[in-house]
Amino acid sequence: MKRNLIAACVLSFALTALVSAQAPQASAQNGAHYTKNQLKQMVLQANTPDQYNTLAAYYGNQQAGFLNHAAVEEQEWIRRSQNIMSIAAKYPRPVDSARYLYEYYKYKASETGSLAAKYGQLATQGLPAKAN
Repeated sequence: MKRNLIAACVLSFALTALVSAQAPQASAQNGAHYTKNQLKQMVLQANTPDQYNTLAAYYGNQQAGFLNHAAVEEQEWIRRSQNIMSIAAKYPRPVDSARYLYEYYKYKASETGSLAAKYGQLATQGLPAKAN
């Protein structure tokens, strides 16, 4: 009995170590993830085309992620729209939640898309950006 318990503990620790070792590789494949402070510093210190390209690529990846989320929520919105039961349903209905999430992700995709375009243009021009 003790052997099985010890073997299960060792196996669980080994699996945990394996999963945590693969996590940095997965984030590297999806693009870089920065904290708000790191991103703020990058924006303030950006003055070369490479730095602007890095910012444009980051915001482009963010836009793609938001568009993917929006597509998923749009499908959920459509699915929930087919199941509306009564007019007197309590607010917010599930269909409303899906619609609001869809609109939020579309808004964020638009916002990050404009930032990606801004930094992409600055990378090609090589001019320093004004502080927001």
